Amino acid sequence: MKKLSLIALAISLASASFAQSDKYVSAMKGNIAQIDSASMEKGTELANNFERIGDAEKTQWLPYYYAAYCTIIQGMVEQDASKKDAIADKAKGFIDKAEAILGKENSETDVIKAMIATVYMTVDPQSRYMTYGPQIKELTEKSKSLDSTNPRPLLLQAENTFYTPEAYGGGKDVAKPLFDKASALNEAFKPETEISPNWGGPAIKYFLSQYK
Repeated sequence: MKKLSLIALAISLASASFAQSDKYVSAMKGNIAQIDSASMEKGTELANNFERIGDAEKTQWLPYYYAAYCTIIQGMVEQDASKKDAIADKAKGFIDKAEAILGKENSETDVIKAMIATVYMTVDPQSRYMTYGPQIKELTEKSKSLDSTNPRPLLLQAENTFYTPEAYGGGKDVAKPLFDKASALNEAFKPETEISPNWGGPAIKYFLSQYK
């Protein structure tokens, strides 16, 4: 009888765990689906949503990863340079939490860190390039080395090249092969799970449309 009670308890706990996991995945999918169409205001709301999910789940790194992503995208489109450092600081806090839970860096977190360094640099490119330029390159290359199938580090490299003046080795024409390669990788990329990072496709299509 006691053995049967223990088995029933184990089944009950397993069911509760599954339900929690299912609820977590559902909440993540609902927020991830809104990312590409999010305005700056919606981006803040989504970052807050992901942070709440992370705070509730404790052991999941992806909510803080997406909170960092939503935050740093705002930093990239922010026109007021005086606001960029604070946004990048907030994104850094999120990605640090993600890596602490994950227990290591990976290709996806390195992309976010490269994006954060990019935002820091764009506050004042002339005075900050020597500090953040090498960081961006190192993190982008490390991201590629950790997962050669990941299109996102190549997309970031292509975007940065696109907006770099020709006099400094960048420009639209130099960026084109990078966007082409990012597009090919994106077409072939298979995310690990249904909530794993898989963003970048619309951005690649947008930039390639500039060459038509």
